[in-house]
Amino acid sequence: MAMLEVENVHAFYGNIHALKGISISVEEGEIVSLIGGNGAGKTTTLRGISGLLPPREGTIKFDGEDLSSYKAHELVSKGIAMVPEGRGVFSKLSVLENLEMGAYHRTDRDGIAEDFQKMYELFPRLEERRTQVAGTLSGGEQQMLATARALMSRPRLLLMDEPSMGLAPVLVEMIFATCQAINLEGTTVLLVEQNAHMALQIAHRGYVLQTGEIVLHDSAANLQQNEMVQKAYLGID
Repeated sequence: MAMLEVENVHAFYGNIHALKGISISVEEGEIVSLIGGNGAGKTTTLRGISGLLPPREGTIKFDGEDLSSYKAHELVSKGIAMVPEGRGVFSKLSVLENLEMGAYHRTDRDGIAEDFQKMYELFPRLEERRTQVAGTLSGGEQQMLATARALMSRPRLLLMDEPSMGLAPVLVEMIFATCQAINLEGTTVLLVEQNAHMALQIAHRGYVLQTGEIVLHDSAANLQQNEMVQKAYLGID
């Protein structure tokens, strides 16, 4: 049984049929990447898994349990956390207060203190900026903060939505290296990313979405060699 099972999910924005019966799975310990162009349904898939856009049809299961009866904030306690597209930090709160919000459902004070130190080791810049208001951070620093905030909930499954968007190349490499490090420490990752080249370099498997449908599923290594993927997403003619 996979950790995450998305089966025949249909999702709508009003009358717009955004997801048309997609099925994906994520095994514990994997990095799985969803790639595709704008409007393909990548973010919508994550919104469905995180409870922000419940599917109209189909099922989403975590550890075999149907998630349809849970609200988005309840899924954090179940072990699912999301790093949203555009970072979504609490702009008027400090770095420290944002991290505290990530651990809002936890009561283990010693564990929370331990995780603060882990986040500062993972992202030293955040320790330097811990009293700074989040809205004044650079884009890269906000991405670090959004990731650290999600990790403060101690998720088993981390959903990452376009983490490289708008970042300089050196920061993109740092974010993907961090994603690998998080995974090596035991967190399963479902990664949505337009930078297919970087995403497939760190992923174990990948799915390709086009207009709300899965059109390809294979190992990341095989997808990098796939002619359609090379032409459409990797810039190789």
